Amino acid sequence: MSRLALRARARARRVGGLAAVVVAGLAAAACGHEFEPPDRQARVDSLAARFSLAMFDSIAWESENLRETAGNLVFAERCVRCHGPLGRGDTDYARARGVAVPSLVQADWPLAAIDSLRRTIYVGHEEGMPIYGDGAVTLRDIDAVSAYVLEVLRPDVLGAP
Repeated sequence: MSRLALRARARARRVGGLAAVVVAGLAAAACGHEFEPPDRQARVDSLAARFSLAMFDSIAWESENLRETAGNLVFAERCVRCHGPLGRGDTDYARARGVAVPSLVQADWPLAAIDSLRRTIYVGHEEGMPIYGDGAVTLRDIDAVSAYVLEVLRPDVLGAP
């Protein structure tokens, strides 16, 4: 470790908190290295390679009502901005950004199966669907919101009245 980095680490320990992050960032900048986030396609590909339906095997719910309620909360927090409260994808937010957000309730929606939906939420895609499998939400949340979309927004998919 360079002398500069050692001094930055020692200073960060003394200063603590947010200042430590600033000091560490200055040390990194001093060495000429710039942070380069991975490109979106590389992140999508990485998560697609890690995805397995077996990840959801251990998730159990006390009741379907609890699962749907949890899914509603996740949908309201994470999905409504783009997909809208009824899942139609016709939001001002999406239009203002020029993003074509698919309707979750169209009759021929290609992800109208729990496995496909879980995968898409986990992996995201390069065209703009957020990547949630990188820790942004839990597998339990992905399971809940997938069930909410299919059972509440699209009851026809599972044959519900």
